[in-house]
Amino acid sequence: MIRLYVLVCLLFINLFASNDDENLEKLKEAVVKIYTVSKSADFTRPWNSSIHRMSGSGAIIEGNKILTNAHVVANHTFIEVRRYGEAKRYEAKVLSVSHQADLALITVKDKTFFDGIRPLDFDSLPRIEQKVSVFGYPSGGNTLSITSGIVSRIEHHRYVHSNESFLAIQVDAAINPGNSGGPALSDGKIVGVVMQSRNRAQSIGYLVPTVVIKHFLKDVKDGHYDGFAHTGLTTQKLENPTLRKLYHLDENTTGILIIGWVYNSSAEGIFHKGDIVTAIDGHKIENDATVEFRYHEYTNYKYFVDLHQMGEDVKFDVIRKGKNIKLSLPLTHKTDDLLLVKTKRYDKMPSYFIYGGYVFTKLTTNLLYQLGSSAVELRYLAGQVPKADHKEVVLLLKVLASPLTVGNNNLGLWVIDTLDGKTFPDFKTFYKMMQNDSHDIIVLEDKEKVQLAIDNNLSKKLQNKILKRYAIAKDKSDDL
Repeated sequence: MIRLYVLVCLLFINLFASNDDENLEKLKEAVVKIYTVSKSADFTRPWNSSIHRMSGSGAIIEGNKILTNAHVVANHTFIEVRRYGEAKRYEAKVLSVSHQADLALITVKDKTFFDGIRPLDFDSLPRIEQKVSVFGYPSGGNTLSITSGIVSRIEHHRYVHSNESFLAIQVDAAINPGNSGGPALSDGKIVGVVMQSRNRAQSIGYLVPTVVIKHFLKDVKDGHYDGFAHTGLTTQKLENPTLRKLYHLDENTTGILIIGWVYNSSAEGIFHKGDIVTAIDGHKIENDATVEFRYHEYTNYKYFVDLHQMGEDVKFDVIRKGKNIKLSLPLTHKTDDLLLVKTKRYDKMPSYFIYGGYVFTKLTTNLLYQLGSSAVELRYLAGQVPKADHKEVVLLLKVLASPLTVGNNNLGLWVIDTLDGKTFPDFKTFYKMMQNDSHDIIVLEDKEKVQLAIDNNLSKKLQNKILKRYAIAKDKSDDL
């Protein structure tokens, strides 16, 4: 009898082990390796570019789609994917990208690629100490790798790809180059997408959580990416007791102080300077600008903004001059819309044009990154907000030495304020003004009234000769 009992137990153990092995194989089959060829721009020499190759990972989800990171396919010229356990590569194409949230959807042109694969499903936000397994194709080998760990922290974190802040999951599972875009699974479901690891730190990696992923998938369902909204509000924490005293706040009242908004924000006319925001969508805002998104778990109040799609309204509880009121704010702009110098750009080459040996462009985050410490004087502009008559910063990037530029050959990274005494809102307007200028001498000035004089007629005459001397194929970018 005991022998029969043991045999039955062994049978059940083998049966469960067999089912576990079969389920694991199905999960593996839904994880792919992605090969990307990309074209990287040189923002200091905007007519130049170079080709790079990289690999990443992705997860097959419903609808013959592959979910991965935006940085895996950014600036792509050619993409291929390979199934688990196979050698053949299939050509792929990008369907949708969120560079903000570092997410992308791609698909394979040959639909037989998806035959026999069970798409992965999504789970909700995991709990602290919940076990997760990271699937992907990290460097150091060509086969699928699986590493395990636990969720150690969930809070807002800066996404390296966009430099914007969103909710992120911190895990201690090993994450290495090539893991990017791969799924982190718990109980067979996606709880996050591998995004980045922390340099000079052991066992600290970050996932894009499903709350962000689902927002992205819902957004692009109509084939158009609207993005994650920004309120346009500028706020201040209310932790300082003297500041709280100034606004007559008792110990039980918490919130943040409205100190302003950018010029094109929908907040103008709705909020007043000095408003105290105490709650967002019914959730209390603490004095350090955090909210409780789950019992005893706090993150930035922006969490409840990110739950909304563009065009929806966010509800605020506000104290205005001692009275409690409720305000509704329509979400109409992304972070990019509210900055003078836009966030890092992908999938497009830099804008530029060359005239008489002078190279003009607009100030971008990409250029600032590439210049590094040599652009200290320009970095303060990255924190400025645009105005109706000043939406971009126009630069004289550098000078190509020629008979026209004598005395100015060392000039570069020079911010232009006016053209023949006239201002301009953006780079394209500046380009058109230069093209249509009929003066014999074009005069550019900066804010300190330092002048640069360009001989208009001689520039036109020597233009092709200068381009040929420096082996430059085009005098302007394709967007112009």
